[in-house]
Amino acid sequence: MLFRLITLRPPRRIRVLGGLCLLTAVSLLAADRSFTPYPTVQSLTLPPELRNLDESRWLAWARRHDKSIRDRLRQGDLDSMVNLLLFGTSFTSQPRIHIETLTEASKSGVLRARVDDLVAGLRNPGSNERLLVLQHLVPDAPTDAGKFIYSQLLRVLHERQTLATRAAQADPATHPDGPASLLDRASFFRDRGVSLDTGIIPDFSIEQALRDLKQRGLLREGQVARFAVIGPGLDFIDKNEESAYDYYPPQTVQPFAVYDSLRRLKLTGGPAFSVSILDISPRVLEHVQRARARAAKNSGYVIQLPRDVARPWPSGLIGYWNSLGDQVAAEVPPLRPPEIFPGLETRAVQIRPDVVLACEPVDLDIIVQRLDLAPAARFDLIVATNIFVYYDAFEQSLAAENVASMLKPGGILLSNDRLPELARASLRLAGVTIVPFDAPGVSVRQVVGWYGKR
Repeated sequence: MLFRLITLRPPRRIRVLGGLCLLTAVSLLAADRSFTPYPTVQSLTLPPELRNLDESRWLAWARRHDKSIRDRLRQGDLDSMVNLLLFGTSFTSQPRIHIETLTEASKSGVLRARVDDLVAGLRNPGSNERLLVLQHLVPDAPTDAGKFIYSQLLRVLHERQTLATRAAQADPATHPDGPASLLDRASFFRDRGVSLDTGIIPDFSIEQALRDLKQRGLLREGQVARFAVIGPGLDFIDKNEESAYDYYPPQTVQPFAVYDSLRRLKLTGGPAFSVSILDISPRVLEHVQRARARAAKNSGYVIQLPRDVARPWPSGLIGYWNSLGDQVAAEVPPLRPPEIFPGLETRAVQIRPDVVLACEPVDLDIIVQRLDLAPAARFDLIVATNIFVYYDAFEQSLAAENVASMLKPGGILLSNDRLPELARASLRLAGVTIVPFDAPGVSVRQVVGWYGKR
């Protein structure tokens, strides 16, 4: 169901697992999900089509817009299908295809062979979770399925050209207003499908931002009792070939990675710690719920962490990769990657059941919805990486107001996207953490902005 009012009831039963006080089979939050209140909307800069609305018409628009946002998930899945077509190894033995060699792959027959193998895999997916997801999006007839896959490939290639033009126009060198300009990716993917792609590089940047905030005295030891992750993603297959793998089951990483960082930096403590996963994707929400069901039977959650040693990584990121999970998990044997990846270094960690049970999935569209939380239940920290870039300036302003309503006084939003700064906005950009990614032959920067309540 695309729209459903969720009522999160007070806890009824508490049990202790692994020294952590947990609420089982109930919510950690006593709240209703609601649309952004009309008075809040009136304080924003409205697009022409929304001016002169009254409250009832605003709510009608918000419901329609919520549905249209959720509908973009399908296009995001089709984007992932194209990545799987080019880079996947779980359904074919054909060599992977670089975007720059796509024409050559088409002439040699490799592209056709991969399409045929993908169609065959969709007809008989077995236990391949990625193929099971895509099976419902592609026509049943093999000929129609092949044509459909080719059409999606052409669409994605056209979108890449559009995005390349936007990227050139958004070059920070053209916006010399200090470090905050590095966050300028506003609305970059505003007309693209909402993708679930994820990886550990944003998580590394978040840890560096948390360390920076602690050193500046903006976060204190033990301060974070409740935090939320907006749209943590589900590792389907990355859009970059260097980090695109599908030999292991889909997984979500960010909720556990951020918790791991908070523990490492001693920013959290106490028995009532909780993590809320706020997402619109039924696949993400159901994935986490299944992990919680297994954790209730004392089964941990395994995360695979492959790393291509030929890919230049800075020493700090390598150190993060080596330590990821050491606060919340135990090392376990990793899955063996296919022989096509001879230079792949692998790790795997099993997240403790108590940590998994501390994570609560909540269906929430942050653009037009919020949780109506009691003051004590609001969040000390909210993390949202590669989320707001999918929306236009008005949608981003709405999201910022919804985030602000769920933060405690002194609470912080960490994001690698720049949000509009309006005179009457509830959130303000307080600063940024710049994370250098300097390695042999590579010099780039990741930036995380800290947003606080006015």
